[in-house]
Order: sequence, then C-alpha cells, then structure tokens
Amino acid sequence: MGWWQISADTLARSRFVLSPLAETFASLKLLHSGVGGHPGEQAWLRDHLPAYRRRIAADPVTALLVRAGLGRGWIADFLTPTPRDGETFEDGVARVRAARPEAARAHLVVSLMGAPLPAELQRDDLPERAAALLEFVWESAVRPDWPRRRRVLEADVAARTAQVGQGGWAAVLEGLRPGRTRWLGENRLQVNEQEYPPRDLSGAELIFVPVTPQRHGWVSWEGRERYAKVYPCLGALAGGPGDTVPESLGALLGAHRAEVLVLLSSPMSTTQLTAVTGQGLGSVGRHLKVLLDAGLVDRRRAGRSVLYARTTAGDVLTEAQNRRDTERS
Repeated sequence: MGWWQISADTLARSRFVLSPLAETFASLKLLHSGVGGHPGEQAWLRDHLPAYRRRIAADPVTALLVRAGLGRGWIADFLTPTPRDGETFEDGVARVRAARPEAARAHLVVSLMGAPLPAELQRDDLPERAAALLEFVWESAVRPDWPRRRRVLEADVAARTAQVGQGGWAAVLEGLRPGRTRWLGENRLQVNEQEYPPRDLSGAELIFVPVTPQRHGWVSWEGRERYAKVYPCLGALAGGPGDTVPESLGALLGAHRAEVLVLLSSPMSTTQLTAVTGQGLGSVGRHLKVLLDAGLVDRRRAGRSVLYARTTAGDVLTEAQNRRDTERS
C-alpha cells in the first residue's frame, strides 16, 4: 500500500481546498469509466456520456491519450497538477497546457506501468489535446452545474472541519475514502492501495481536495513542497431529494428519509448528513433511527464519531427502486 509519513506540524497546517480543475478531471474519469456509482451519477452519465463518446470517437489520438493517461495503477502526472488556493478552472487548465511535451510522454510511460508508449502518442501536442478535452468536459458537463456542486463541496468541507474538533484528524482521514485512506498510526497515512514507496511530508504543505464523483480520488504533488489528497466528497452529484432519490423509493420512505438512505452509500456521521442535506439534526436523527430499526443501515464508531452506512438490504432496496424508475422512464 502507498502511505505518507506526516508530521504533527504538517497535519496541523493542512487545509481543505476546492478546485474546479480537480472536479473536471474527476468528471472526465467518470465519463471514461461510463459507470455511475449511484442514481445521481447514472442520471448525469445518461445526459453527458453520448456527447463525450462522440467527442472521443472523432479524435482517436485524444482517445488513446485518455486510455494511456488513466492507467490502472497511476495517473499521468501532467493531467492532474496539484490544486492551488483560489485557482480558477482557466488557471488550472493553463498549467496542463503548459506541460513540457517530453515530460507528458514520460508521465504516460509511468501510467502504462513501463509498457512502451504507442507510436500514435509520440508527438508534442499531448498537453494541448489534454487541455482541450478538459475544457470540453468543463464547458459541457461541469460548468453549468458548478454553483450547486460548489455548495455540495463546501458542505463537505464544513462537515469535516467540524469533525476535526469532535474526533481529531484521525477520524476525518478515516472517512476520506473508506478502505483506501486510513490513519495507520505512528504519523502514517495510507493514501491508496498501490505498492509505492512511502513519502516523508515533514515540512511540506498538505491539502485535501473534495470532488463529487464517488469512485474517483487520487494524489498529486509538486516536488517535495506541496502534496494533495483528492477524495470523493459526501454529497455526490446530489442537490435535493429529487435529483438523486428514485421516485418510487421516495414514495416508499418519504423523500427526505430516502435521501439519507441514498447518501449512505458511503459512511457518514449525523453532522455530515446534516451539512450535506440541509435537514435539521433532529430530523436526520429520526430518519436514521427508522432506517436502523428497519435494518437498512448500520453504524460503527470511528474515533469519537459514529458513522452510518447502508447495509446489504439497504443497497438492494435502493438499486431495485432505481431500476424500477429506469424501466418506467
């Protein structure tokens, strides 16, 4: 597994940063996979995947670039410059475009796990092609929805910041990407499941960057000075209950209770659910009690926090209602 050695001072100075470019790249990864992790993502893919596939089909070189750059074990570094505070999408994509061609090709070789770079990618315009594709995804599929996504991301940051005060950074880090991000003790943070050499972040700047697509996180760094952990946020591509909750599930449980159940595809605390949904703490607590009693969610302790997540029964019910709504549409 890949892990970082993080001093107490580095962790104490760490902070959360929002990045339109990271959100766009995560959306590109979702489009590339074509698989939504929950109803909200599935609906978004239905709206945007056809146009993305047409764009890729019309440009075979860029299609090959995406396949090579999104490797199984590593992402080509030039595609994911480390986010910066207050950076606009335009500023971020300019850094992708400014990558040196020889560096871009070297990064692709790493993402291909040492396999030779295809002859079609032995060219100097790869950074320009990558930037143009990111601009397409931003303009067509992210920017129109960015104000709402930003609110979801801000709610995630607010909830996690509150969690720092309640359970310390260990509890927050455990929940960034359950199963892949874990606080190992002795100042070690597991950042992924890959077998990469550990990195010592003593004295470095560390930021945490939420994105809405739920299966897509990564790490990046600039030299030994700045490191970023990009992680799936709590709100997914959710806005209100009608955006993510299958209609039949809302009719069965009530829209707000169904919204809580849908969001619990990833473990969340009551504080986080309150921040993401906008519902009152008392209402969220009542919904959780009903769902617990019905066996649709369970709970576990992480540090001083209690996290709730869907059970297998909750997954089956949610997916069944989503399929029923899809068949009716």
